[in-house]
Amino acid sequence: MRSFRKSGFLTVALAAVIILSLVLAGCGGQKAAEPQKAAGPVKWMANSVWPPNNHQTQGLEEFAKRAKDVTKGKVEITVNSGGALGYKGPELLKVVRDGLVPVSDMLTSGVAGDEPLFNVVTLPFLIQSFEEGKILNDIARPHFDKAAETKWGQKILYIAPWPAAGIWSKKEVKSVADMKGLKTRTYDKNGGLVIQAVGGTPYPLPFSEVYSSLATGVIDSVLTSTPTAVDAKFWEVLKFYSPQNVTMATDLITVNLKEFNKLDKETQDALVKLGKDLEKEMWEKVAKLDKDQEAISNKNGITTVQPSKEFLNDLSKVTKPIRDEWLKTAPPEAKQIIDEFNKKVGRQ
Repeated sequence: MRSFRKSGFLTVALAAVIILSLVLAGCGGQKAAEPQKAAGPVKWMANSVWPPNNHQTQGLEEFAKRAKDVTKGKVEITVNSGGALGYKGPELLKVVRDGLVPVSDMLTSGVAGDEPLFNVVTLPFLIQSFEEGKILNDIARPHFDKAAETKWGQKILYIAPWPAAGIWSKKEVKSVADMKGLKTRTYDKNGGLVIQAVGGTPYPLPFSEVYSSLATGVIDSVLTSTPTAVDAKFWEVLKFYSPQNVTMATDLITVNLKEFNKLDKETQDALVKLGKDLEKEMWEKVAKLDKDQEAISNKNGITTVQPSKEFLNDLSKVTKPIRDEWLKTAPPEAKQIIDEFNKKVGRQ
């Protein structure tokens, strides 16, 4: 009888141990967490419409490289450049919002058809220097962040500039009067409106036709930035450069908000800090890039004619109707940004 009781007790005890181990396994014990741990890092595809050697693509590549380090391997980003994913640009706000690509860069003015507020940074002659472009960007940034997150389901990681656009011409341009009659290749609506406002004729030519049009006299000037001028070897067909800062484009680099919110707080904070660091570096890099490309043009025969303060103020006045017309239908935040900017730089 004692033997039976003892044997029965051991059987019950053994069964209890087995049941307890099964319960622990099913309730999230240490072993149950192993499959989740084995899932590995978050892997994001990143889109760039620019070629591999473009400074914007290189910036995104640098962000991807550092993201793996600062998140301790929790986030891995693969950059696809040159529009390899098939997206042209104007649709990219929707593409990132819908999660078709988790991360992308996009031309700020290029997606302004969907979010008009973004056009504020490329209004002609609102800024008069690269430094003022940074001031405008910093003032606009909180408004851009809010629009991106609340309306477009994405978070801006950083904003990177392009060199500002100036006039490359066959004749010397030192005043608004000198611009009258220019036949100028332009690349967007605002550029065309500027050339019309100063009495010139805009030619919205594909870039592939610019050199031949200059050589044959179809046009006598081009509105563009220094890297483009070097790529096209403008010194072979033009003589002067007037760095007027007509407009200064920027790129937004954003991540789908749902994907970002899946990350733990520490990882999110690491990516936000990385974005701030890289944004600062990109503004410094592009300022140097602009000067370096201008120096290459000068070395090859282009003469830079620095516009006077009076000339820049005259350009700002003559193009004010363009800015005023845009503000009539612009989001209310746009006027707030412009007013704060003008107060900051001492203009009305």
